Amino acid sequence: MRLALGILLLSASAAFGQGYPSKPVRWIVPFPPGGATDIIARIVAQKMTESWGQPVVVENRAGAAGAIGSDAVAKSAPDGYTILMGTTSTHAVGPAINPKLPYNTLTDFTPITLVATFPNVLVGHPSTASSLQELIALLKANPGKYAFGSSGAGSSTHLTGELFKLMTQTDINHIPYKGTGPLLNDLMAGHVSFAFDQITAVMSAVQAGKMRALGVASLGRNPALPDVPAIAEVLPGFEATAWVGIFAPARMPSEITSRIQNETQRIVQLPDIAQRMRELGATPVASAPAEFTAFVRHDTGKWRDLVRTAKIKIEQ
Repeated sequence: MRLALGILLLSASAAFGQGYPSKPVRWIVPFPPGGATDIIARIVAQKMTESWGQPVVVENRAGAAGAIGSDAVAKSAPDGYTILMGTTSTHAVGPAINPKLPYNTLTDFTPITLVATFPNVLVGHPSTASSLQELIALLKANPGKYAFGSSGAGSSTHLTGELFKLMTQTDINHIPYKGTGPLLNDLMAGHVSFAFDQITAVMSAVQAGKMRALGVASLGRNPALPDVPAIAEVLPGFEATAWVGIFAPARMPSEITSRIQNETQRIVQLPDIAQRMRELGATPVASAPAEFTAFVRHDTGKWRDLVRTAKIKIEQ
């Protein structure tokens, strides 16, 4: 009797997962359109829509370095119909630097899969400097005169700039923006001298000559920008790798979690999508939920150590 009941429950559970999705899925990107998070989410969402026969709609809910959109997902029903494209900023840097977040990144979400990783890039307005060495010399000679932009106070790009400031021992101001799109628009217009942002977001503007890539924040050069030096070539050990991953509200059924993870893995392994990711400077991953959970815990600890060591405080 118990065996029969167990088999029945397992069959019902599997059917529940297989029946998903039966209506449109809302995928919240907690940043404005145009950034790396938005670009990759839309690439994957289109393929999910084609495969599932249900719309996977990307919704941009920006603000507070991704906290507003993330909080909306944390408070949603754990049924798989509201998911989040979380990032280094929302789920690693955010809790490391901001104790007042309205959610707990480790307990209020179901980690589904790490979608991709990519380095941040130091980009400058073409008139600012022609090389990383020239920029550092300029900053050292003019303390307090120059400012770097980021996609938001408490974001991964903010902390990457703070790490750069610490390792170069320069006096640089910080200008936080409400997302990558507004930041890069101001950079190209010359309203901010330089910035850190994900390689995925800056590639097209760099290739068009609208901004200059001065260094990638990985330990080695990136194949998408082979002529751009790693910042570590000048500042040994400098590294700030960004990532994007899918989260759902806590206590989501494992069958739906597996369904989304498996579909994401299938998509990023498609030759055209894998190639598109590489062109954007991203490395597709699509890890299992348990691996992603461990990854988030480790990355949060790494950024928390930096915040403590450098005594970084978020702008209010």
